[in-house]
Amino acid sequence: MPRHPISSDAAPAAIGPYSQAVTAGKMIFTSGQIPLDPATGELVQGDITAQARQVFKNLRAVCDAAGTNFLHVVRVGIYLVDLNDFAAVNAVMGQFFSAPFPARSTIGVAALPKGARVEIDLVLHLD
Repeated sequence: MPRHPISSDAAPAAIGPYSQAVTAGKMIFTSGQIPLDPATGELVQGDITAQARQVFKNLRAVCDAAGTNFLHVVRVGIYLVDLNDFAAVNAVMGQFFSAPFPARSTIGVAALPKGARVEIDLVLHLD
């Protein structure tokens, strides 16, 4: 099954040898997004709420470029440097998703690129 890259200027450019997202059949897999401002490439300032909000905005831009939206998300992967941020990230996620909610994993990690406190990736299914 061939892969097709997805790219959006409204989301931060990849900082390595990967695509912002790829399609494979009726599935879309996003790369992990960290809270970078797409205009500057710099980490957004603020607490975990501000960082998580920017990540979801970046992911929404990638979904827009693919011609889809968060209604098609079937899985969310969240990576947190501090698992004490779990409740705050839950609150932000609740601003971007509604029931029925996608499946989700939240994993504590030692560090993330550029000193980010959160990274999130998505898997979407197109009907």
